[in-house]
Amino acid sequence: MTTERASPRYSGIDLWEPADILESLIEGQFSAVAAVRSALPSIEAAAVAIEERLRDRGRLVYAGAGTSGRMGVQDGAELTPTFGWPEGRVLLLIAGGKDALLQSVEGAEDEVHHAARLVAQHDINADDVLIAVSASGTTPFTLTCLREALKRGALTVGIANNRDTPILQESHQPILLSTGSEPIAGSTRLKAGTAQKIALNLLSTLLMILLGRVYQGLMVDVRAQNEKLMRRREDILMQLTGRSRDDARLALDRARGSVKVAVLLLQGCDLDTATDLLERCRGQLGKALDLANARGSDAA
Repeated sequence: MTTERASPRYSGIDLWEPADILESLIEGQFSAVAAVRSALPSIEAAAVAIEERLRDRGRLVYAGAGTSGRMGVQDGAELTPTFGWPEGRVLLLIAGGKDALLQSVEGAEDEVHHAARLVAQHDINADDVLIAVSASGTTPFTLTCLREALKRGALTVGIANNRDTPILQESHQPILLSTGSEPIAGSTRLKAGTAQKIALNLLSTLLMILLGRVYQGLMVDVRAQNEKLMRRREDILMQLTGRSRDDARLALDRARGSVKVAVLLLQGCDLDTATDLLERCRGQLGKALDLANARGSDAA
């Protein structure tokens, strides 16, 4: 298991000058990026498969322990404010529960019975997708979540940093992040953790783009939960339509805060038509605008 193996390259790291230590650590971070680049085809395949499963229903479930679990929680927690992903359609399973977000919970990663109970408790099923993240690829809690989800028909994505491990072998969509030995042997919060964070960022962002939650590089499903985001929502609408801030605010009020609906309103649609077009186009604003323009041309 390469992530646990000591590397001769770093055997004297505690005797080095601080600048040399930092240089070796940043070198490791670059190798983590390279590992993700090598996994891009697997990440693409996983995102496409997830999009097909979650297009109309189902939940995105993250499962992990320790650093890997925290990476999954962070990625999943950011989907709602950034992309407007419904809160009820993301589920975060971490060994040790909420306490494990702030501190290490001893023995939590070995709690296979707890993992099985969580999967059953949340009724993970064939509508859902479970992303299992584990540096070793063998973490009992994470592996049990994966296996139980498989039994229930869920689509599974396995992310691990060691080859030929159960989480990769048993998942529908395996993603190998081959980061090798760590600068500090076994400290997978370093290279392995960085690679996991990047891979999750890429996977979830590509997924949200495929699901129509990004248009012209803008977060058109952003949730405005504070003043900054409320202004950003107005800025997005102004950029997409060329209208004034006052017009943007009025349209957003009529659209109950939906940037996509507001864009269609400012293109001349009424509220019912705008909502219907987006439903017919499965949330794809570009396609909805094409239909709205075609209707306008026919009417003319």
